[in-house]
Amino acid sequence: MPSPPTASPPAGLRHAVRGVAIFEALKGVTALVGLLGLLELLHHDLHHLALEWMGHIGLSPQQHYPALLMQAVDRVNATPVHTLVWLGGLYITVRWVEAWGLWQDRAWGEWLGVLSCSIYVPLEVQHLLHAPHWQGAAVLLINLALLAVLALRLRERRREPVRVEGP
Repeated sequence: MPSPPTASPPAGLRHAVRGVAIFEALKGVTALVGLLGLLELLHHDLHHLALEWMGHIGLSPQQHYPALLMQAVDRVNATPVHTLVWLGGLYITVRWVEAWGLWQDRAWGEWLGVLSCSIYVPLEVQHLLHAPHWQGAAVLLINLALLAVLALRLRERRREPVRVEGP
């Protein structure tokens, strides 16, 4: 049985929640494209391809970010394919389910969004304290903005009158 209709949130908040929904759906699409690209490269030597790419654009594998990329490539090489597909599929599914719930103005979508955003905040803060840079601060601020929008919508939802359908 569908849940009873509730009053609409203020237009600005509704647009912000829909913006979060689009952002989450795009994260799912990006993850899908990345997973498909990764699967396309499985029969290649990723370590060698990464080194070749770095040489082509003039990076040294001893530099900080290229070294991090090489570590990630080596971890991917060591991870079984079915694990990559399972984890990627799970991430994509969560993003799309959350986006659908937010777009449809469902409370569970907002709660899923709060949970999925909140999981990353302590890790982002820890990373920012360990290695402060503007990119880490930007990611943290975006995540906090998403949390704020969803928390405001949940607070607004609590203020809405509960409608009970008659017999």
